[in-house]
Amino acid sequence: MMAGVNMKSDCKFKLFSLIFSLIFLVSLFSGCAGLAASAQEYYSIGMAYYELGKYEEAEKWLNRAKQADRTMAASQYNLGRIAFETKDYEEAAKHFEGILRKDPDNLLALRAAAFTRIKMNEIEKAEKHYNKILALVPESADDGYNHALVLFAMERYTKAEEVLEKYSFPLQDNNDMILLYARTQKALNKVEAIDTYARWLAGNSDKKVRYEYAQLLEKHELFARAMEEYRTILTAFDTASSSAASASTEEIKKHDVRFSLARLLLTADAASGDGITEMETAVKEGYNNIEEIETLQKNTKVSAVNRDKLRTIVNNLQKAAEEKEKNEAAKSSETDLEASPK
Repeated sequence: MMAGVNMKSDCKFKLFSLIFSLIFLVSLFSGCAGLAASAQEYYSIGMAYYELGKYEEAEKWLNRAKQADRTMAASQYNLGRIAFETKDYEEAAKHFEGILRKDPDNLLALRAAAFTRIKMNEIEKAEKHYNKILALVPESADDGYNHALVLFAMERYTKAEEVLEKYSFPLQDNNDMILLYARTQKALNKVEAIDTYARWLAGNSDKKVRYEYAQLLEKHELFARAMEEYRTILTAFDTASSSAASASTEEIKKHDVRFSLARLLLTADAASGDGITEMETAVKEGYNNIEEIETLQKNTKVSAVNRDKLRTIVNNLQKAAEEKEKNEAAKSSETDLEASPK
């Protein structure tokens, strides 16, 4: 550990030494008749500051270097990187696309501009950049994936599938591409998505993806497999670490999975009482979507007995919601009274 700290300190010391040496040379040349500091030196100082994370200083020197043709593109590109790092995406896009106006085939600037436009949620502009990138390097699987990701975000699922299918080899072992392909097929309502999800899950573990897979199985009436997947997810919740890190990255709720399992049991195995048991557990765990339960309660696949029980659950949730609303209104009135002038 100490060796790593010492290496970082040594690198910083070397960067500071480089900056001081370059600034000394700049001062020396600037003070001599007929001599001027070169744009390359300005650029080197700017990049040294960039490596230290001192973006304001870096920006100052790179702006000087940008004035010379020799270092203009590199300086503008790194000014864009600084803007991106500081989350000034509008400014970053301006720099990257400024390079493209003079050099339309600059791949570094195209990729940076595309990614910046994604960050700005300007998906159509990003897609134009990716079209250009793939025209220049059609063999690039990474760019193909990013292009397909943008098309997926634009809900152009057929086109996204076409782009992904151009990269048959990466689709065999690139996890990101396989998952995007599965989600694209699912969006297109293709049964082949089941096999693609299964391939991804064979080598990966993620509750959210498994939940998508289980819902897909249920949709295609593969009830036994869907039930198994829902139960696997619930087991994963029970055995998962309760650390803050895992809690912060969780994208699905246990009670939502429990509701899905209850819905499946109530519709696919109407004679069983397990569905109502799971529904009651889901509510205890925090599930409170009255509209979804009412929709399920109207489903004719659910037995008459279970529909009555679902109506009781809905009534109890509605009473609890009304009680909560009354309590909150009472608390609000008390707060207003306390805040009013005596």
